[in-house]
Parts: sequence; structure tokens; C-alpha cells
Amino acid sequence: MQMIVKGRRMEVTPPIREYAEEKVGRVAKILDHMLMSAEVELYTERNRSIEKGQIAEVTVYTKGPVIRAKEASSDMYAAIDLVSEKLERQVRKYKTKVVDRHTKGAPAPEPAPPIVEEAEEPSIVKTKMLESKPMSTDEAILQMELLGHDFFVFRAEDAEGTNVLYRRHDGDYGLITSV
Repeated sequence: MQMIVKGRRMEVTPPIREYAEEKVGRVAKILDHMLMSAEVELYTERNRSIEKGQIAEVTVYTKGPVIRAKEASSDMYAAIDLVSEKLERQVRKYKTKVVDRHTKGAPAPEPAPPIVEEAEEPSIVKTKMLESKPMSTDEAILQMELLGHDFFVFRAEDAEGTNVLYRRHDGDYGLITSV
């Protein structure tokens, strides 16, 4: 497995790098042969009024969906602990669903398309292209949950056009379809 540990606006010291590799490496053992690579990004918020300014964000690329987790704490080691625990829960949830799907005879999920990330500022600072592969609404919900996003853009298996799945304020989901 390839793992990249990088810092944004901070230098990643060897002890922090080793700690992050160890913690995220535990997830690799759960995913076995399904894991392709992992990217760990560590950074500090510049705003001093933010109490939990040490942030750890992990993106795991599998043969199926992309799994992402992000946590913040007042200490970088604690942020890494929190994000690894969150990531482990997501990976176990995903693996359970994949195993359930295989036992029912359904095919494994297809690789997920890259997601357009939301900008923190009013200007567009990042653009991603979507490789839209057909998937069921259930697969789209799973992908959205694993990424931790509030919406997910996908192409339905049984229809032409683009669909947008989103999380409603009441906890349910909404679906926008184009004709």
C-alpha cells in the first residue's frame, strides 16, 4: 500500500509521520487487498480563536469507493487518533456492506468518481472532473456516507442524465434527477 503523509502550512516531523502511518496503517489491515493507497493531510488553522485548530484529514482510495475522514483537536496526535477511529468505523461499515452484497450474489461496487470539493472561500479554488459511472441509489448513498459529504453527483443505472443525492435537514435524503 502506498501512503502519503503531507502537511499544509506546517512541517510534518518524523515522529508525527510515523504516528500517522501507524494509525492509518491499521485501516489497511482491515481492507486487505481492496486498498490501493492512502493520503494523510495534516494542517493547522490560522485563526487563533478556533480551539480545535489541529486538523487531520485522510483519504483512502480502494478498488471500490473513496473513503474520507476529517477530524480536529487541540493536539495533532489527538486529531490523528480521532480521524483514525472515524476512518476505521467507515471502513468496517463499507466492508460489512460489501460482504453482505457478495453473500446476496450482487456485484461488488464500482470505483467511485472523484468528488468536486467545496471551496471555503467565495472563489473557485479547485476543480475536479467527474468520471460518472452508472450506479444505484443505494450505492450513491453509501458513497456519500463514506465520503462524509452532504451531496453526491452520480448517473443512475436505469436512466440517462445526471442525478444529485443530498442529505436533508431532517436526516432523510433527497434526489434531484435530470431528464
